[in-house]
Amino acid sequence: MSTAPSAAAVVEPKRQRGRLRVAAILQAAAELFAERGFDAATMTDIAARSGTAIGSLYRFFPNKDALAQALLTRYRDGLDGALAEIEQRAGELLPAAIADALLDSMLALMPDRNAAVILLETNSGVGDQRLAIRDMLLRRIAAILTAARMSPAGLSAVAMVVLQILKMAAPLASAQPGEPAGKAEVQALAELRVVLRLYLSARLSGDPR
Repeated sequence: MSTAPSAAAVVEPKRQRGRLRVAAILQAAAELFAERGFDAATMTDIAARSGTAIGSLYRFFPNKDALAQALLTRYRDGLDGALAEIEQRAGELLPAAIADALLDSMLALMPDRNAAVILLETNSGVGDQRLAIRDMLLRRIAAILTAARMSPAGLSAVAMVVLQILKMAAPLASAQPGEPAGKAEVQALAELRVVLRLYLSARLSGDPR
């Protein structure tokens, strides 16, 4: 996979119909990248799955790299927006509710995350994207904890632990991309939710253990 093209290469649709078409293209690309990997998924495949004429696909995204970058941007912006919304409510939520909101926001974006992981692992030109997403997540989680009135002492370390717990949800959410989770995975995900609730309850109550 080559380095990322400039953002100017992507056509931003001005009409609702165009925006819906781009959303369908991105959804199809996310599914195919997660299922087959970046190299195996073709623009023809993406056009077919999204129900888009190949000429229209290239009009919005001149190459597969531009499409990959758009997916990474959508994933990062989706996370950023979801966590910002939790931050606004954090001062009124119990620790268990904050834990649920964090985990649910990650699970809601799982299709984009599956594709993003593939892209970040296979594209040597997106190292900055990987770091930018991680830094954004840590910053947003720390802001949520601060809004929930956590002491600044140890804030960064707690944010890192929360992020690691959230990352553990990904392999439990589905056995394979596009397939439903099995019974064991569903139960393990429920246990992970309990772990995050208990951890945040302890830290937000000032428990040093």
